[in-house]
Amino acid sequence: MIKRKKPKSAKAQPHAKKPRECAKPWTSAEIEEVFTRFSRANPEPKGELLHADPYTLLVAVVLSAQATDAGVNKATPALFAAADTPMKMVALGESRVRDLIKTIGLYRNKAKNIVALSERLLAEYGGKVPRSREALESLPGVGRKTANVVLNIAFGEPTIAVDTHIFRVSNRTGLAPGKTPIEVELTLLEKVPEHFKRHAHHWLILHGRYVCKARTPDCPACLINDLCRWHEKRI
Repeated sequence: MIKRKKPKSAKAQPHAKKPRECAKPWTSAEIEEVFTRFSRANPEPKGELLHADPYTLLVAVVLSAQATDAGVNKATPALFAAADTPMKMVALGESRVRDLIKTIGLYRNKAKNIVALSERLLAEYGGKVPRSREALESLPGVGRKTANVVLNIAFGEPTIAVDTHIFRVSNRTGLAPGKTPIEVELTLLEKVPEHFKRHAHHWLILHGRYVCKARTPDCPACLINDLCRWHEKRI
């Protein structure tokens, strides 16, 4: 006779994990409070990329794709000393630009884009950085995130550029969960109070870079740890 094994009962599977309940969405009052705290701690947050004007900012942000601000800041002083305008950059040429930024990841393609966007600025915008998203995103090497940074820092627009830090903070805390950067961006634009949108971009980036870090978040030092929905926070 063939003996059939009895199916295991639920109690016989202690390793089975119970599905975690979805975190409770942040209330409007909580969102107001979190940005009030950020504002009190750092009333005028600044971007960390070295630049002198909209053009050098645009170049620095293009260089920062898949690179750290610190790494970009090591290369741009020499680059901008040689070429800090579209005309000078085009005259410098792609080969020389490559030499000056070779410490930055993807430097070959970035050098090509920097010279190409400089040519476009001269040909179509009088050498000036345009103030419209559509125009910025039409430039070589410029995507939505880069355009948002330039619009925010150079022109004071209330845009939010979702980089890896903002994406992590928004999802980890439950402030603005989303599967893609654009989902997170649109949710933040909907939830962040209007009077905080101008600086929200910087507050969230700095929080993610120095406090809510990817591997070792400093929960005890976090200004918003009592509001955070992260199930693994250590406080």
